[in-house]
Amino acid sequence: MTEMQPIDFVNPPINRRQFLNSSAKNAAGVAVGMVGLASAGAVAKAAPNERINVAGIGIRGQGKFVSSSMASLPDVNLATVCDIDENLLPRAAKSIQDAQGKAPQFETDFRKVLDDKSIDAVVIATPDHWHALIAIMACQAGKDVYVEKPVSHNVLEGVRMVEAARKHNRVVQSGIHQRSGSHFQSAVDYVRSGKLGKVRLAKAWTIHTRKPIGHKADAPTPPGVNYDMWLGPAASRPFNPNRFHYNWHWFWDYGTGEMGNWGVHMLDIARWGMGVDLPNHISASGGKFYFDDDQQTPDTHLVHYRYDDAMITWEHRLWTNHGQEGRSAAAGFYGDNGTLIVDRGGWKVYDQKDAPTSDTSDQARTHHENFIHCIKTRETPTSDIEIGHITSAMCHLGNVAYRVGRDIQFDPATMSCGNDGEANALLGREYRKEWELPVV
Repeated sequence: MTEMQPIDFVNPPINRRQFLNSSAKNAAGVAVGMVGLASAGAVAKAAPNERINVAGIGIRGQGKFVSSSMASLPDVNLATVCDIDENLLPRAAKSIQDAQGKAPQFETDFRKVLDDKSIDAVVIATPDHWHALIAIMACQAGKDVYVEKPVSHNVLEGVRMVEAARKHNRVVQSGIHQRSGSHFQSAVDYVRSGKLGKVRLAKAWTIHTRKPIGHKADAPTPPGVNYDMWLGPAASRPFNPNRFHYNWHWFWDYGTGEMGNWGVHMLDIARWGMGVDLPNHISASGGKFYFDDDQQTPDTHLVHYRYDDAMITWEHRLWTNHGQEGRSAAAGFYGDNGTLIVDRGGWKVYDQKDAPTSDTSDQARTHHENFIHCIKTRETPTSDIEIGHITSAMCHLGNVAYRVGRDIQFDPATMSCGNDGEANALLGREYRKEWELPVV
């Protein structure tokens, strides 16, 4: 890979203090206060009682779910959906029509959505390699943004996204919706209360069985698909069904593997509870030990994140259902006075007499409601872009350590791996001409 040009590791575009200055406010996972934005009258497009015009960009799977959920909110008009695959329109349109009583318009080029001055906000649920470019361009176009996790394809993109959100005074909510779950909030409160004693280790994991994707030959592009637009900033290659819908997750050009798929959720809870941001030492091991197919990303992956006085670990196994602590996807906090395990179903404390527990809570709909609320009030969203960026960067660093095959040192102050050129190159990527990462 040639040297990455867009980033200056000696004089990074945003420093740690700028980037993390609201982490303490955000740690409780609730929307609080203002973030130094311009006055609401100068920024907000809609008064508190008006409906917000939203467009969904990327409408397959998660995109259809989020857009339909937004459409079901009484103060939202899901006006437009956009996708490079025209074949997805009927199902998405029906889902949204069922939610709001009318079908949305359809576009195949997201730039037309951004040019539409009637659109207040966009939901970005494309493959990972498109998240940053569309989000930054949306901020530049004056739109508020909901961007699915991981918010970026690499570390540099997340830095630029934070810059764009701040420069253009936009509300940018990341799709790490567990931050809006009251039981996740209460679990973090318990961990940080000191009732577990000193917590020196947190673990996060997902363990479940995925199906192999097999080996497939290149093929003609399906009718109704704008494949060149789908590739966007990624390298030009022939169409292959194994690198397209959903399976793009398992290829480095487009996705971030299971770390960016499930890891971003559970690692976010782990670092939130520990009250930490980015680590200074990362080690990783793993490989494709089970699947014999076209996937590039590992089916078995262990990552150790080292901080000054604590550690977070990640593990995924995609070929077995026997999870840790009796949970398939969760985060655990290990203190000298007890252990707390939390997942989407609730949380429980172990090794304490009369230890508390909690049942589950709503997460996704509450998260979507919070986004719309913040568009109207200009408050900081529950999972602001800073939160999404830092947690996504953790996942990227785990992948970088795996790909270089050795431990890496990371300096959060410069957002670089020092003089490690091989690792630094993987903190960004090469972009196809005309789809370069925007400079903010």
